[in-house]
Amino acid sequence: MEIKDRSKLLTEQRNPRTITIDSKTTLEVIDIINAEDARVFSAVHKERQSIAKAVDLIVGAISKEGGRLIYVGAGTSGRLGILDASECPPTFSTDPNMVIGIIAGGERAVFQSIEGAEDFPENGAKDIQQKEVTHRDVVVGITTGGTTPYVMGALFEAKRRNAKTVFLCCNLETTPNFEVDVIIRPIVGPEVITGSTRMKAGTATKLILNMLSTATMIKLGKIYENLMVDLKAMNVKLTDRAERIITVVTGVSRDDAKKLLTDAYGNAKVAIVMQKLGLEYAEAKKRLDANGGFVRKVLE
Repeated sequence: MEIKDRSKLLTEQRNPRTITIDSKTTLEVIDIINAEDARVFSAVHKERQSIAKAVDLIVGAISKEGGRLIYVGAGTSGRLGILDASECPPTFSTDPNMVIGIIAGGERAVFQSIEGAEDFPENGAKDIQQKEVTHRDVVVGITTGGTTPYVMGALFEAKRRNAKTVFLCCNLETTPNFEVDVIIRPIVGPEVITGSTRMKAGTATKLILNMLSTATMIKLGKIYENLMVDLKAMNVKLTDRAERIITVVTGVSRDDAKKLLTDAYGNAKVAIVMQKLGLEYAEAKKRLDANGGFVRKVLE
């Protein structure tokens, strides 16, 4: 896709509601930014069907194919993908390779802006090759403007390898010149500061990535009711949360919850099934495994 005049892109246009922002008081500036941010939620809501379609693709890839969810982006988009991916192992006890983020410029670009890294589609293709992407994977290309060459190169290579592809952008004018499986396009309008897509477009991206990963994990049995029963109790905070979850679900005392968690080798899901059904560890785990890890299915 070639864009000859980027000034025509919605994300590059001036916002008429913020033209005098430099003359405002501090509180007025904050109010203007907040009012613009409020527009993001309706834009994301309008894309709910496409988001749900993407989630179903991801769930199918992971549960049936043993595949991965791979985010690809440059700058803020890349960092948001890495952020979302990095939260999955402690929150949902996922394998670190199940959800991964790739950023133009590599690891150094996470902490330091390397703007020129996004200009080369061949680098995006190379990173997809290095990750050995296959038909089992889902690749989400994040480019708020919809034109980032690095992301386009990555998506094209992913499609060439028969992976499922999702294109996430915030412009009406941009669409890949090759087929993708799902397009998610929240139209948040011009930014508070012209072209600064780390703002509203970045907020929309964060909301959507939250939905993609969280809804996927719910559909994979990582949540019971609204509790993160599959969390990895790897520090004091998460161990405390696991014990409180067991207490809430089973009604046992905190001391008993602590013992249950120990007897379940730190697995809150197993601990809950052990207590609710009066089972030993091995049988509780066996029943969970037989029901795809869904606590609700075991208890019902």
